[in-house]
Formats: sequence, C-alpha cells, structure tokens
Amino acid sequence: MKSAFHIAVLDDEVDITQLLANYLQSHGFRVTQLHDGPSLMTLMGSDPADLVLLDLGLPGEDGFSIARRMRENWRCGLVIVTGRGDAVDKVVGLEVGADDYVTKPFDLRELVARVKAVLRRLAPDDVSAAPAAAPASAAPGIAERLRFAGWQLDLAARNLTNPQGQNVPLTGGEFDLLSAFAQHPGRVLSRDFLLEKTRGREAAPFDRTIDVQVGRLRKKIEADADDPQIIKAVRGAGYILVPSVTRG
Repeated sequence: MKSAFHIAVLDDEVDITQLLANYLQSHGFRVTQLHDGPSLMTLMGSDPADLVLLDLGLPGEDGFSIARRMRENWRCGLVIVTGRGDAVDKVVGLEVGADDYVTKPFDLRELVARVKAVLRRLAPDDVSAAPAAAPASAAPGIAERLRFAGWQLDLAARNLTNPQGQNVPLTGGEFDLLSAFAQHPGRVLSRDFLLEKTRGREAAPFDRTIDVQVGRLRKKIEADADDPQIIKAVRGAGYILVPSVTRG
C-alpha cells in the first residue's frame, strides 16, 4: 500500500482532529483537518481525499446528510467516527454509504487498521493508478468482467453496468459485496465470510452490517427488492447469488 494516501478528518472538536492527524501522519498518511461540512466540500473539489473520517455531530449540516452528498459526488473511502453508538444510527450510517462505522472512544490502532482495510478494498494495488476520490462518473478501464442476469461487473474499473448498458453507482462496500457474490456464484456465503471479504473483520454478536448492505445492494440490482431473484437469503446460513456467472 502506498504511504501518501490523503485522509480528511472532519470533526468539530479540534482536539480530536489533532489527535487523529498526529497518529495518522505517524503512519505515513497525509492528513487534512476539517471542522464543518462546507470545508470538506471545498477540499474535495480542490484536493480530493482518498478517505474521509466523518463525525456525525457537526455544526450546521448533519453528518448523515454530508455522507449522502459524498456518495453522490465522489468515490472515496468513508468511515463514520462518532460518539453515537446507537444501533439505529449505525444502520443509517451504513445505509447512506459509509464503508465502516467506529464509535468513540476508539483504539487508535484499530482505527488505522480499519482505514487501511477500506483503502485496500478501494484500490488493492495503488490508489495513484486509479484515484479512490475520483468522481463517481469516472470512465471504466479495461478489466476482467463478470456477467450475470444481464449485469456486467468490471473488477478493475470497479464499475457495474445494468442490462440496459447504464452505469449503476456503487459504494465501496457495495462493490466489494457484489464482487464476493459474483466470484462465488451458486454458493451459500455466510455473513462471517462476507464481512471478512468486505470489511476485513469477523462479525460480532448481533452484527447486522451485511444484512444492511445486502438490502441496499438489492435496491440497485433487483427488479423488486422485496422479492429478490438475484441475491437470495438462505435461512440460518447466509446469502447466495442465484444466476450463473460468465467471465471475460
């Protein structure tokens, strides 16, 4: 992994941004400290971050709203770091597109490990070759393609095309989840397996992260998300991609 990834730390508490900045810089990251939503939007327009650490309790615009705007306009890592540990807040954070959700107080070593895991998923080789913070509409490159039920998943370009040939934007977590399914068609994949593939960690008791992400992904690829035909649940076991997959 390259050592010059750009991390934007957005929190209204200066002590927190300074603490995170010092620790991230000691691990080779370039860090910009921010304290409100408008400053993040300005930064993304001039010097896009590869990953954003986003607090929810910000002055002015709500952190969830900022997360939605990020997902609509940029393809970058997004980790919510907040004191709001309620399960509902976590579900909402994941539904609006966060790649991970960390509650305060947190262990700095664990946070850096999660940051690195998100960056690896976004650009496993080198972000400089395909900037994670490029606009969401960036043109895909040449890649191995996986095709199923009329859909086409371009692994290298991290691009999904629907049966009508239109690009369907995915968050980093959604892309990793769909990639895991498409590379293991016809197999029941457990929640633990999917969480390891998409977030680099094991599931904690009552962790519903994968269920939230599957539900969000179904809304994008299923004709009827309430009656899914592509990704089906297997009671007590996990999920399965039903259609056959071809490569190339």
